[in-house]
Amino acid sequence: MIGRGKFLNFGLFVAVFTCILDQVSKQLVLKFINAAEVIRVLPVFDLVLVWNRGVSFGMLNSLKIDISVFLSGIAFGVSIALFIWLLRVKTWTLSLGLGLIIGGAIGNAVDRIRFGAVTDFFYFHWHQFSFPAFNVADMGISVGVFFVLLDSFLYPKGERS
Repeated sequence: MIGRGKFLNFGLFVAVFTCILDQVSKQLVLKFINAAEVIRVLPVFDLVLVWNRGVSFGMLNSLKIDISVFLSGIAFGVSIALFIWLLRVKTWTLSLGLGLIIGGAIGNAVDRIRFGAVTDFFYFHWHQFSFPAFNVADMGISVGVFFVLLDSFLYPKGERS
């Protein structure tokens, strides 16, 4: 097992990489896709440009007030709390999970600060079923939560070295 400082460094690397990948992908979408365009990649997958002014999966999108600063503040607060947790991490799975969540949260918060909304562009659908559009940051957060949960199963409390 690698030393504790390496878990912190690994988690920070994952967070920075996730945030950069998210922002670069969003810039490419903004450069090459307009809001009215749908690019069919597969029969079940399109690239689109959607502005999400709410929270996960478009919830609170219909509010008539701008909550982007409030949501960005929450994202940065959560990121700080997760960073403090990352300082004590003893496993690579938890380090990876926290890094992905931190990077995703910051990536979406940057969008809210810059645009007042989050840029979403991956859109999966099948017949009448569809999943709300999402982005790289959302994937980072979702996969990160998976690794945090996996860590709790692999290393129950008291079994961590």
